[in-house]
Amino acid sequence: MFDYPMIPEVIPLGAILFNFLFILIAIPIEAYILNKRLKFDKRTSSYYAIAINLFSNAIGWIVFFFLEPFLAVQLKSELISYIFFHRFISSNIQMIIILTAFIIFFSTFFIKVVLLRVLLLSLTELKKSESEPVNINKRRNSRQDNKLKIQNTNLVTAVLIANALSYSAISIILFLIPRQV
Repeated sequence: MFDYPMIPEVIPLGAILFNFLFILIAIPIEAYILNKRLKFDKRTSSYYAIAINLFSNAIGWIVFFFLEPFLAVQLKSELISYIFFHRFISSNIQMIIILTAFIIFFSTFFIKVVLLRVLLLSLTELKKSESEPVNINKRRNSRQDNKLKIQNTNLVTAVLIANALSYSAISIILFLIPRQV
């Protein structure tokens, strides 16, 4: 009557646990940076860090599962070897790894900036509609636009620093993991 999806015979439990560990590392680092750079309180910065990390992680996995079928057979075998055995089959893969790491870093940075802007705009729109009267003079608008431009550059800089620090911490942990020969 109902067809249940088949449970895979082999589950990459190590990759799932490492992903969970990386999220647990990234959230407090990014929350601290958002707290210090954007002057959020600790609860708000933690909320934003959790939200942008979980959403960007989910988007990353969706993109990965969308792109994985289009990979070449050699890249698929390298990927499977790394996920299950933490080693690569060939030694010529370093350039692809470096290029992929840069693409992942900057795409994650872009996704986090967009997500944080959306979260901030959605919450500020709710506050504006509740409390602010309709008539506002032009001089006040120009000052607010200037303030928004400054806050926008602070937002991008803060997310860049937070993303760089969290990726650095994750990279250090990856280098500390003993490799099997």
